Amino acid sequence: MYIRHYHIYLVVILLFQISCTVSKDPRRNEFIQLQKGRIKDDTSFVYTLPFELNKKHRLVQGYFSHFSHKNRAALDFKMKRGTVICAARGGVVVRVKQDGKTGGLNKKYRPEGNMVIIQHSDGSRAGYWHLKQNGSMVKVGDTVLQGQTIAYSGKTGYTAFPHLHFIVWKSAASGWQQVATRFQTSTGIKFLRPFKVYKRK
Repeated sequence: MYIRHYHIYLVVILLFQISCTVSKDPRRNEFIQLQKGRIKDDTSFVYTLPFELNKKHRLVQGYFSHFSHKNRAALDFKMKRGTVICAARGGVVVRVKQDGKTGGLNKKYRPEGNMVIIQHSDGSRAGYWHLKQNGSMVKVGDTVLQGQTIAYSGKTGYTAFPHLHFIVWKSAASGWQQVATRFQTSTGIKFLRPFKVYKRK
């Protein structure tokens, strides 16, 4: 039953990608080109995949996907409730919410989304969303290392199924700006693409 629902979800995403208008974000094209490997970036920080060593997960949504990322340069990793979430980059915890209890594919659930937000040394921040109720292993003010366990995944907030929603942003003159992130994977350093499975090396 779960597998069937997951396949239905993938079909819904594909239909949205075909039928919906694209995001108006001026950096959308650049991010998509990075994701597809059509342009290169060898200077940005290399993130660790946000789960345990030698584990693998499928990326079900990428940058500006039209199902729920139309205006977000975010990544969704499919994972079961209770999966260990690790810091993709070290920093200081600046926000934790873990009292959310429910989730579903309705915007009314958005305030229920549990999260951990970590600020990095360059001022950028990473957000880890849809976490399990009381699933945070860190608190505001904690310093965490890259690869350290910070939380457990769940299905809280605006979400169709259990997964980790990951996004990085930084302050800019025009406000907060989303950041494209490349990762160390078992097959090299790369920007992640939807529907592919990635293993943490």
